[in-house]
Amino acid sequence: MGIDEIKKALGDSANVKLRMAESLPEKILQVSQKLSGVLKNGGKAIFCGNGGSAADSQHLATELVVRLSSKNDRRALPAISLTTNSSILTACANDYGFDQIFSRHVEAIGLKNDILFAISTSGNSQNVVNAVKAAKEIGIATVGFLGGDGGQLAGLVDYPLLVPSRDTQRIQEGHITIGHIIIEQAEKDFPA
Repeated sequence: MGIDEIKKALGDSANVKLRMAESLPEKILQVSQKLSGVLKNGGKAIFCGNGGSAADSQHLATELVVRLSSKNDRRALPAISLTTNSSILTACANDYGFDQIFSRHVEAIGLKNDILFAISTSGNSQNVVNAVKAAKEIGIATVGFLGGDGGQLAGLVDYPLLVPSRDTQRIQEGHITIGHIIIEQAEKDFPA
């Protein structure tokens, strides 16, 4: 990769975020307010996704439990990533199939006053789709961090947040940015 290709990649990433700045601020604010309300009412944030989205799930759950901003030494906020327990993941995949690894976990720990963040660049990851369906049966609020047209999840989640790109890495960069902004806004409701 040469200098020109690096500049193009950085420009492409910046352009996606500029398009996000046009299309997503109101939706991001709604999700941040919903997250804050859930946490104030004793609920928890649940995250799930595959691959890079699994890493984002863990990253964002950590930001809530520990903190995002070093300027806010607030109390720990309840959050969990469904991607971290290898025993649950492998037992469920073995006994029920990989498509059930997140829905089974949502069924086990999800409560009506929780919020589920379903992260999928395509919006078509069947195990994430199934997690959203399980959450809806319980009455859990659902947020989709999606890309492109949002796939199946765009019509299933309560709050679809679509990164305007079809390029997986640009979508993932958008997802972590959206997640940081949502948590940054919600943290303001939990001062030190």
